[in-house]
Amino acid sequence: MSESVVLLHGFGGTGRAFDAVIGALPPERYRALPLDLPGHGSLAEQHAEPITFESCVESVLARSPQQRFALCGYSMGGRVALHLALAAPDRVARLVLVSTTAGIEDAAQRQVRIASDELLAQELEEGPYEEFVRRWRAQPLFADQSPQARRLAAQDNLRHGPAGLAASLRGLGAGRMLPLWGRLGELSMPAVVLAGERDGKYVAIARRLADSLPRAQLRIVEGGHGLLLDNPQAVAAAIADATGSAGSAGSRWAGTASA
Repeated sequence: MSESVVLLHGFGGTGRAFDAVIGALPPERYRALPLDLPGHGSLAEQHAEPITFESCVESVLARSPQQRFALCGYSMGGRVALHLALAAPDRVARLVLVSTTAGIEDAAQRQVRIASDELLAQELEEGPYEEFVRRWRAQPLFADQSPQARRLAAQDNLRHGPAGLAASLRGLGAGRMLPLWGRLGELSMPAVVLAGERDGKYVAIARRLADSLPRAQLRIVEGGHGLLLDNPQAVAAAIADATGSAGSAGSRWAGTASA
């Protein structure tokens, strides 16, 4: 029987961001469920009510299998995945966190991030959306992506509109997230934490995440922040390997995997 794997994309993406990852998963072993998060893709218009981490958790759980499932979240989706795993640990068999964080601990830094995200939200509402996508893809976080990865990411960014993304920034931005570092010890399910070797900030965060989760593997792999497109095979391998035997208490693994 195949295992259900719920996949949560990052800001500006959709479930289609996982297309290459799904293509690298054996279909006879896994039933992939790439979900759009509120404000994105098929749920782009669902922003009449404020988008919050709690409402995202409810939305994902309502569309996920009733039995236990594997959960993989990328960037913003990884932050949602942590909230979900803490809210419903009985539903999450294993956890894969890709290029993500458990939050900003310094309150002043969170306020700075909230202000920055508000400016981005206003740009989304006031300016040409295509220009916002162009500038978003040009930021240093994605500077080392291949032309093909940039093209595919931009196509995904254009699968929704500015209003939903602005609402998502205001509700799910890193500044709005209360840090979860002190609660990670509650997550007893096997986990893999993944970061791209060229993504220095998130490599450091990944090491801390892996040290804080009781049954986590750490994988530093070839690629940058956009691992779903940079190295989908490594993400698929992490999903396949995040098992109880591989993630026994205290185990750590770090290495590289080719794109």
